[in-house]
Amino acid sequence: MGINHWPADERPREKLLQRGAAALSDAELLAIFLRTGVTGKSAVDLARHLLQEFGGLRPLLLADQQSFCSHLGLGSAKFAQLQAVLEMAHRHLEAELKRGEGLTSPEAAGRYLKLQLRDLPHEVFALLLLDNQHRVLHFETLFRGTLDGASVYPREVVKLVLAHNAAAVIFAHNHPSGISEPSQADELITRRLKEALASVEVRVLDHLIIGDGEPVSFAARGLL
Repeated sequence: MGINHWPADERPREKLLQRGAAALSDAELLAIFLRTGVTGKSAVDLARHLLQEFGGLRPLLLADQQSFCSHLGLGSAKFAQLQAVLEMAHRHLEAELKRGEGLTSPEAAGRYLKLQLRDLPHEVFALLLLDNQHRVLHFETLFRGTLDGASVYPREVVKLVLAHNAAAVIFAHNHPSGISEPSQADELITRRLKEALASVEVRVLDHLIIGDGEPVSFAARGLL
């Protein structure tokens, strides 16, 4: 039986309008994106099937075009739509971060940095540059590779900070393994960079490690 024959309060679109998107399951959200099912499967049935095949919503969202389009009910048009939705979400968070309000907690920066770094297959080191009211001036990825003394250059960090006239910074890097715990190398390079930036009177507010769960904050751990 098609979704249009379901009770109104059980249809994903109507349910979203009445109760908000957070009330929907992954399958219901995906069904709204799919819009239609295939022969013998409603959009919700197809969504459940796809989530099982991909192993969840996140692997589906991260799939490359070839993998995505090889599944039942999906194709290049749906892949393009999905990439557009993801990019709009990315730009929305970026706009929220830069709308003029200062960052007030590790969580505020963590939401944006998770979107930027969590799903990269390689390790990168990045900076959020802030003004003296902790408003975001600029975000940039500086170094790629395992974070150690040989891969991160304090001089390059200082150069970028001065170029944007930043008053404070937040460091961030990802752990592709998904484990967010800081290593001794992470702590060492943080101290080196903090000392280098102190020489030009720039404050280090935090260093966030992005993994599968919530970001780990050096500031919250008392490691700064």
